[in-house]
Amino acid sequence: MRRAKLVIGAFLVLLLFTAAWSQGLTSYDLFKIKQVREVVLSPDGRYVAYTLSVPRPFSDPPGSYYRELWIYDLKTGKNRGYITGKKSVYSIAWTPDSRQVTFRGNLGDVKGTQVYAIYVDGGAPILLTECKTGILQYAISPDGKKLAFVTAKSKRADRQKWIKKGFNAEIYQEEAGDRLLYVKNLESGKVEQITSKGSVFDFVWAPDSRRIAAAIAPRNTTDDSYMFKRIHLVDVVEKKVSKLVENPGKLGQMAWSPDGRYLAFIAGVDINDPVAGSLFLVDTQNPLPFDQLQNVTAKFIGSVTSVVWKDAKTLLFSSDEGVYTTILRYRLGDKTHKLVLEPGKVVFSHLSLAGNRIAFAGDTKKHPGEVYLFDLKKKRLERKTHWNPWLADKKLGRQERIAYKARDGLEIEGVLIYPLDYQEGKRYPLITYVHGGPESCVKDGWQTSYSRWGQVAAARGYFVFMPNYRASSGRGVEFAKMDHKDLMGAEFNDILDGIDYLIEKGLVARDRVGIGGGSYGGYSSAWGATKHSSYFAAAVVFVGIADQVPKVYESDIPFELYYVHWTLWPQDDPMLFYDRSPVKYASNCKTPTLILHGKADPRVNPSQSLELYNALKIHGHAPVRLVYYPGEGHGNRRVAAQLDFNLRTLRWFDHYLKGMGPKDQLPPLYIEYEIEE
Repeated sequence: MRRAKLVIGAFLVLLLFTAAWSQGLTSYDLFKIKQVREVVLSPDGRYVAYTLSVPRPFSDPPGSYYRELWIYDLKTGKNRGYITGKKSVYSIAWTPDSRQVTFRGNLGDVKGTQVYAIYVDGGAPILLTECKTGILQYAISPDGKKLAFVTAKSKRADRQKWIKKGFNAEIYQEEAGDRLLYVKNLESGKVEQITSKGSVFDFVWAPDSRRIAAAIAPRNTTDDSYMFKRIHLVDVVEKKVSKLVENPGKLGQMAWSPDGRYLAFIAGVDINDPVAGSLFLVDTQNPLPFDQLQNVTAKFIGSVTSVVWKDAKTLLFSSDEGVYTTILRYRLGDKTHKLVLEPGKVVFSHLSLAGNRIAFAGDTKKHPGEVYLFDLKKKRLERKTHWNPWLADKKLGRQERIAYKARDGLEIEGVLIYPLDYQEGKRYPLITYVHGGPESCVKDGWQTSYSRWGQVAAARGYFVFMPNYRASSGRGVEFAKMDHKDLMGAEFNDILDGIDYLIEKGLVARDRVGIGGGSYGGYSSAWGATKHSSYFAAAVVFVGIADQVPKVYESDIPFELYYVHWTLWPQDDPMLFYDRSPVKYASNCKTPTLILHGKADPRVNPSQSLELYNALKIHGHAPVRLVYYPGEGHGNRRVAAQLDFNLRTLRWFDHYLKGMGPKDQLPPLYIEYEIEE
């Protein structure tokens, strides 16, 4: 009789879970979602061009999402696809006359990624470049007569005959050619090389169509792109390059004032600032040393993400402020900036301006990225596209900003998603999602993707807690620097204190807490599974760090790690680096740990996951599994690998947090995919 009651009880629980899943989002629903990515207003303010990320069907050859080109006519309200289907376009922009949209793409008529244009009136794409090595970045001059572009020729390109014979030795980093700047005269077709050394990672035309502000680093490496870009002025007529600003660290977007005098740019305040999140102004006629430049956002408790000029004296910029995003205005000569779009309306990161309208890709807790328009005069915010109407038939778990005090008194923010079947007074299992970086932040918008369990986990009966621990962006420079020399110290306590806060509120079951994340979030998860194993009943470690001693020198960003996190090299204090390594505490591990890694990851070497796996297998006291994804890097790009990740990780949490499998055994080896063959 007792066995019969247990079986009936388990069946009823399964029915309840199945009912919740049928109403909420599933792992498979993730691959029905379309998302607006780039959004650009036409100069005349009539059209919005945007790219739409469209899931690749599993019946197609393995690959990533497609990305289509669409144009929304603000006058007629018509929404039209221009490049659709099994193609992908990037880096969209408008010609100055608003008649054409330009983009990068590989459409097959010429090998490699080229620049194309297409008329708003329709017609076939027009090829603008024929560069054998492909186009990395481009921009048309304000007068519409010149096309500047960046390309890099690998030094292996001239060795193909030897490579085909088997002489295929690869020389690390040295084979990557410099990213050089070229200009094509669109009237004559003549192409001229403008720069001859260094690597151009970003550039923007001045209004005079003669000068270019360029972010140039000494080498074509990821580390250089992070830490060593400096602002240069390029005269495309005389082909002269001169340094304009010796910015000391990270560098973000640049924007010229309409009169061509000032250059606004987003950067770190010093070499140790983890975030390019402060807004500076340089007078190009009278440039000053960096430490004398005006920091428009000095003492600003936020992180600037995008900047545009409204007129020659007015700047508009977007910012992350805690879990929200805002738009602010600054006028030259003012002592401070003013709020234009208040926080909590929509989440976005990049602004496009024409006249009194701003367009951007925005998301909310109810939907992923869509086209939004904000009227500066009327203070009116409008959503212009609805690409996922089927979401209206899905129930979503309640989502809210939470704030709590860390053990040292510092206020920490985060986002909390409730279980879809939430009943007050009942305790639920918890998945703690830890974001990467750590110089990024979780915002109170759409938080569901293949690697962020969000509403899919909520539909399965989980709380999902996403803390913005100290060292996150969105809280100012001081907050972002709080992890220096203290990785997994106070910052991880912030995560534990948030979990305790939820337990004390009666929301979460103490013995059913899980942790997961990728990159730095994977590091945090490995740390939780080992150093703080008593807190966690399950862990998912994705492209995470296991051993900090070799990690610094195995990565493609050793200088970034040194300057903005450690401010030390491993040999300066090897015991500190080892002390902050999860493998040191492997014998403490009683947390079932799932480790996943792309086999081609350049950021966190896959050997880190192998080291963690062996350490836990030998010294730990809980099940452990290592999963490699061939061909994937620092995160999964192909839709098949993304689906596998989502299904596999949720099954892991179900097995150990819900008791759907024996705690001392591993889940089944393979996933049974419910997809059409």
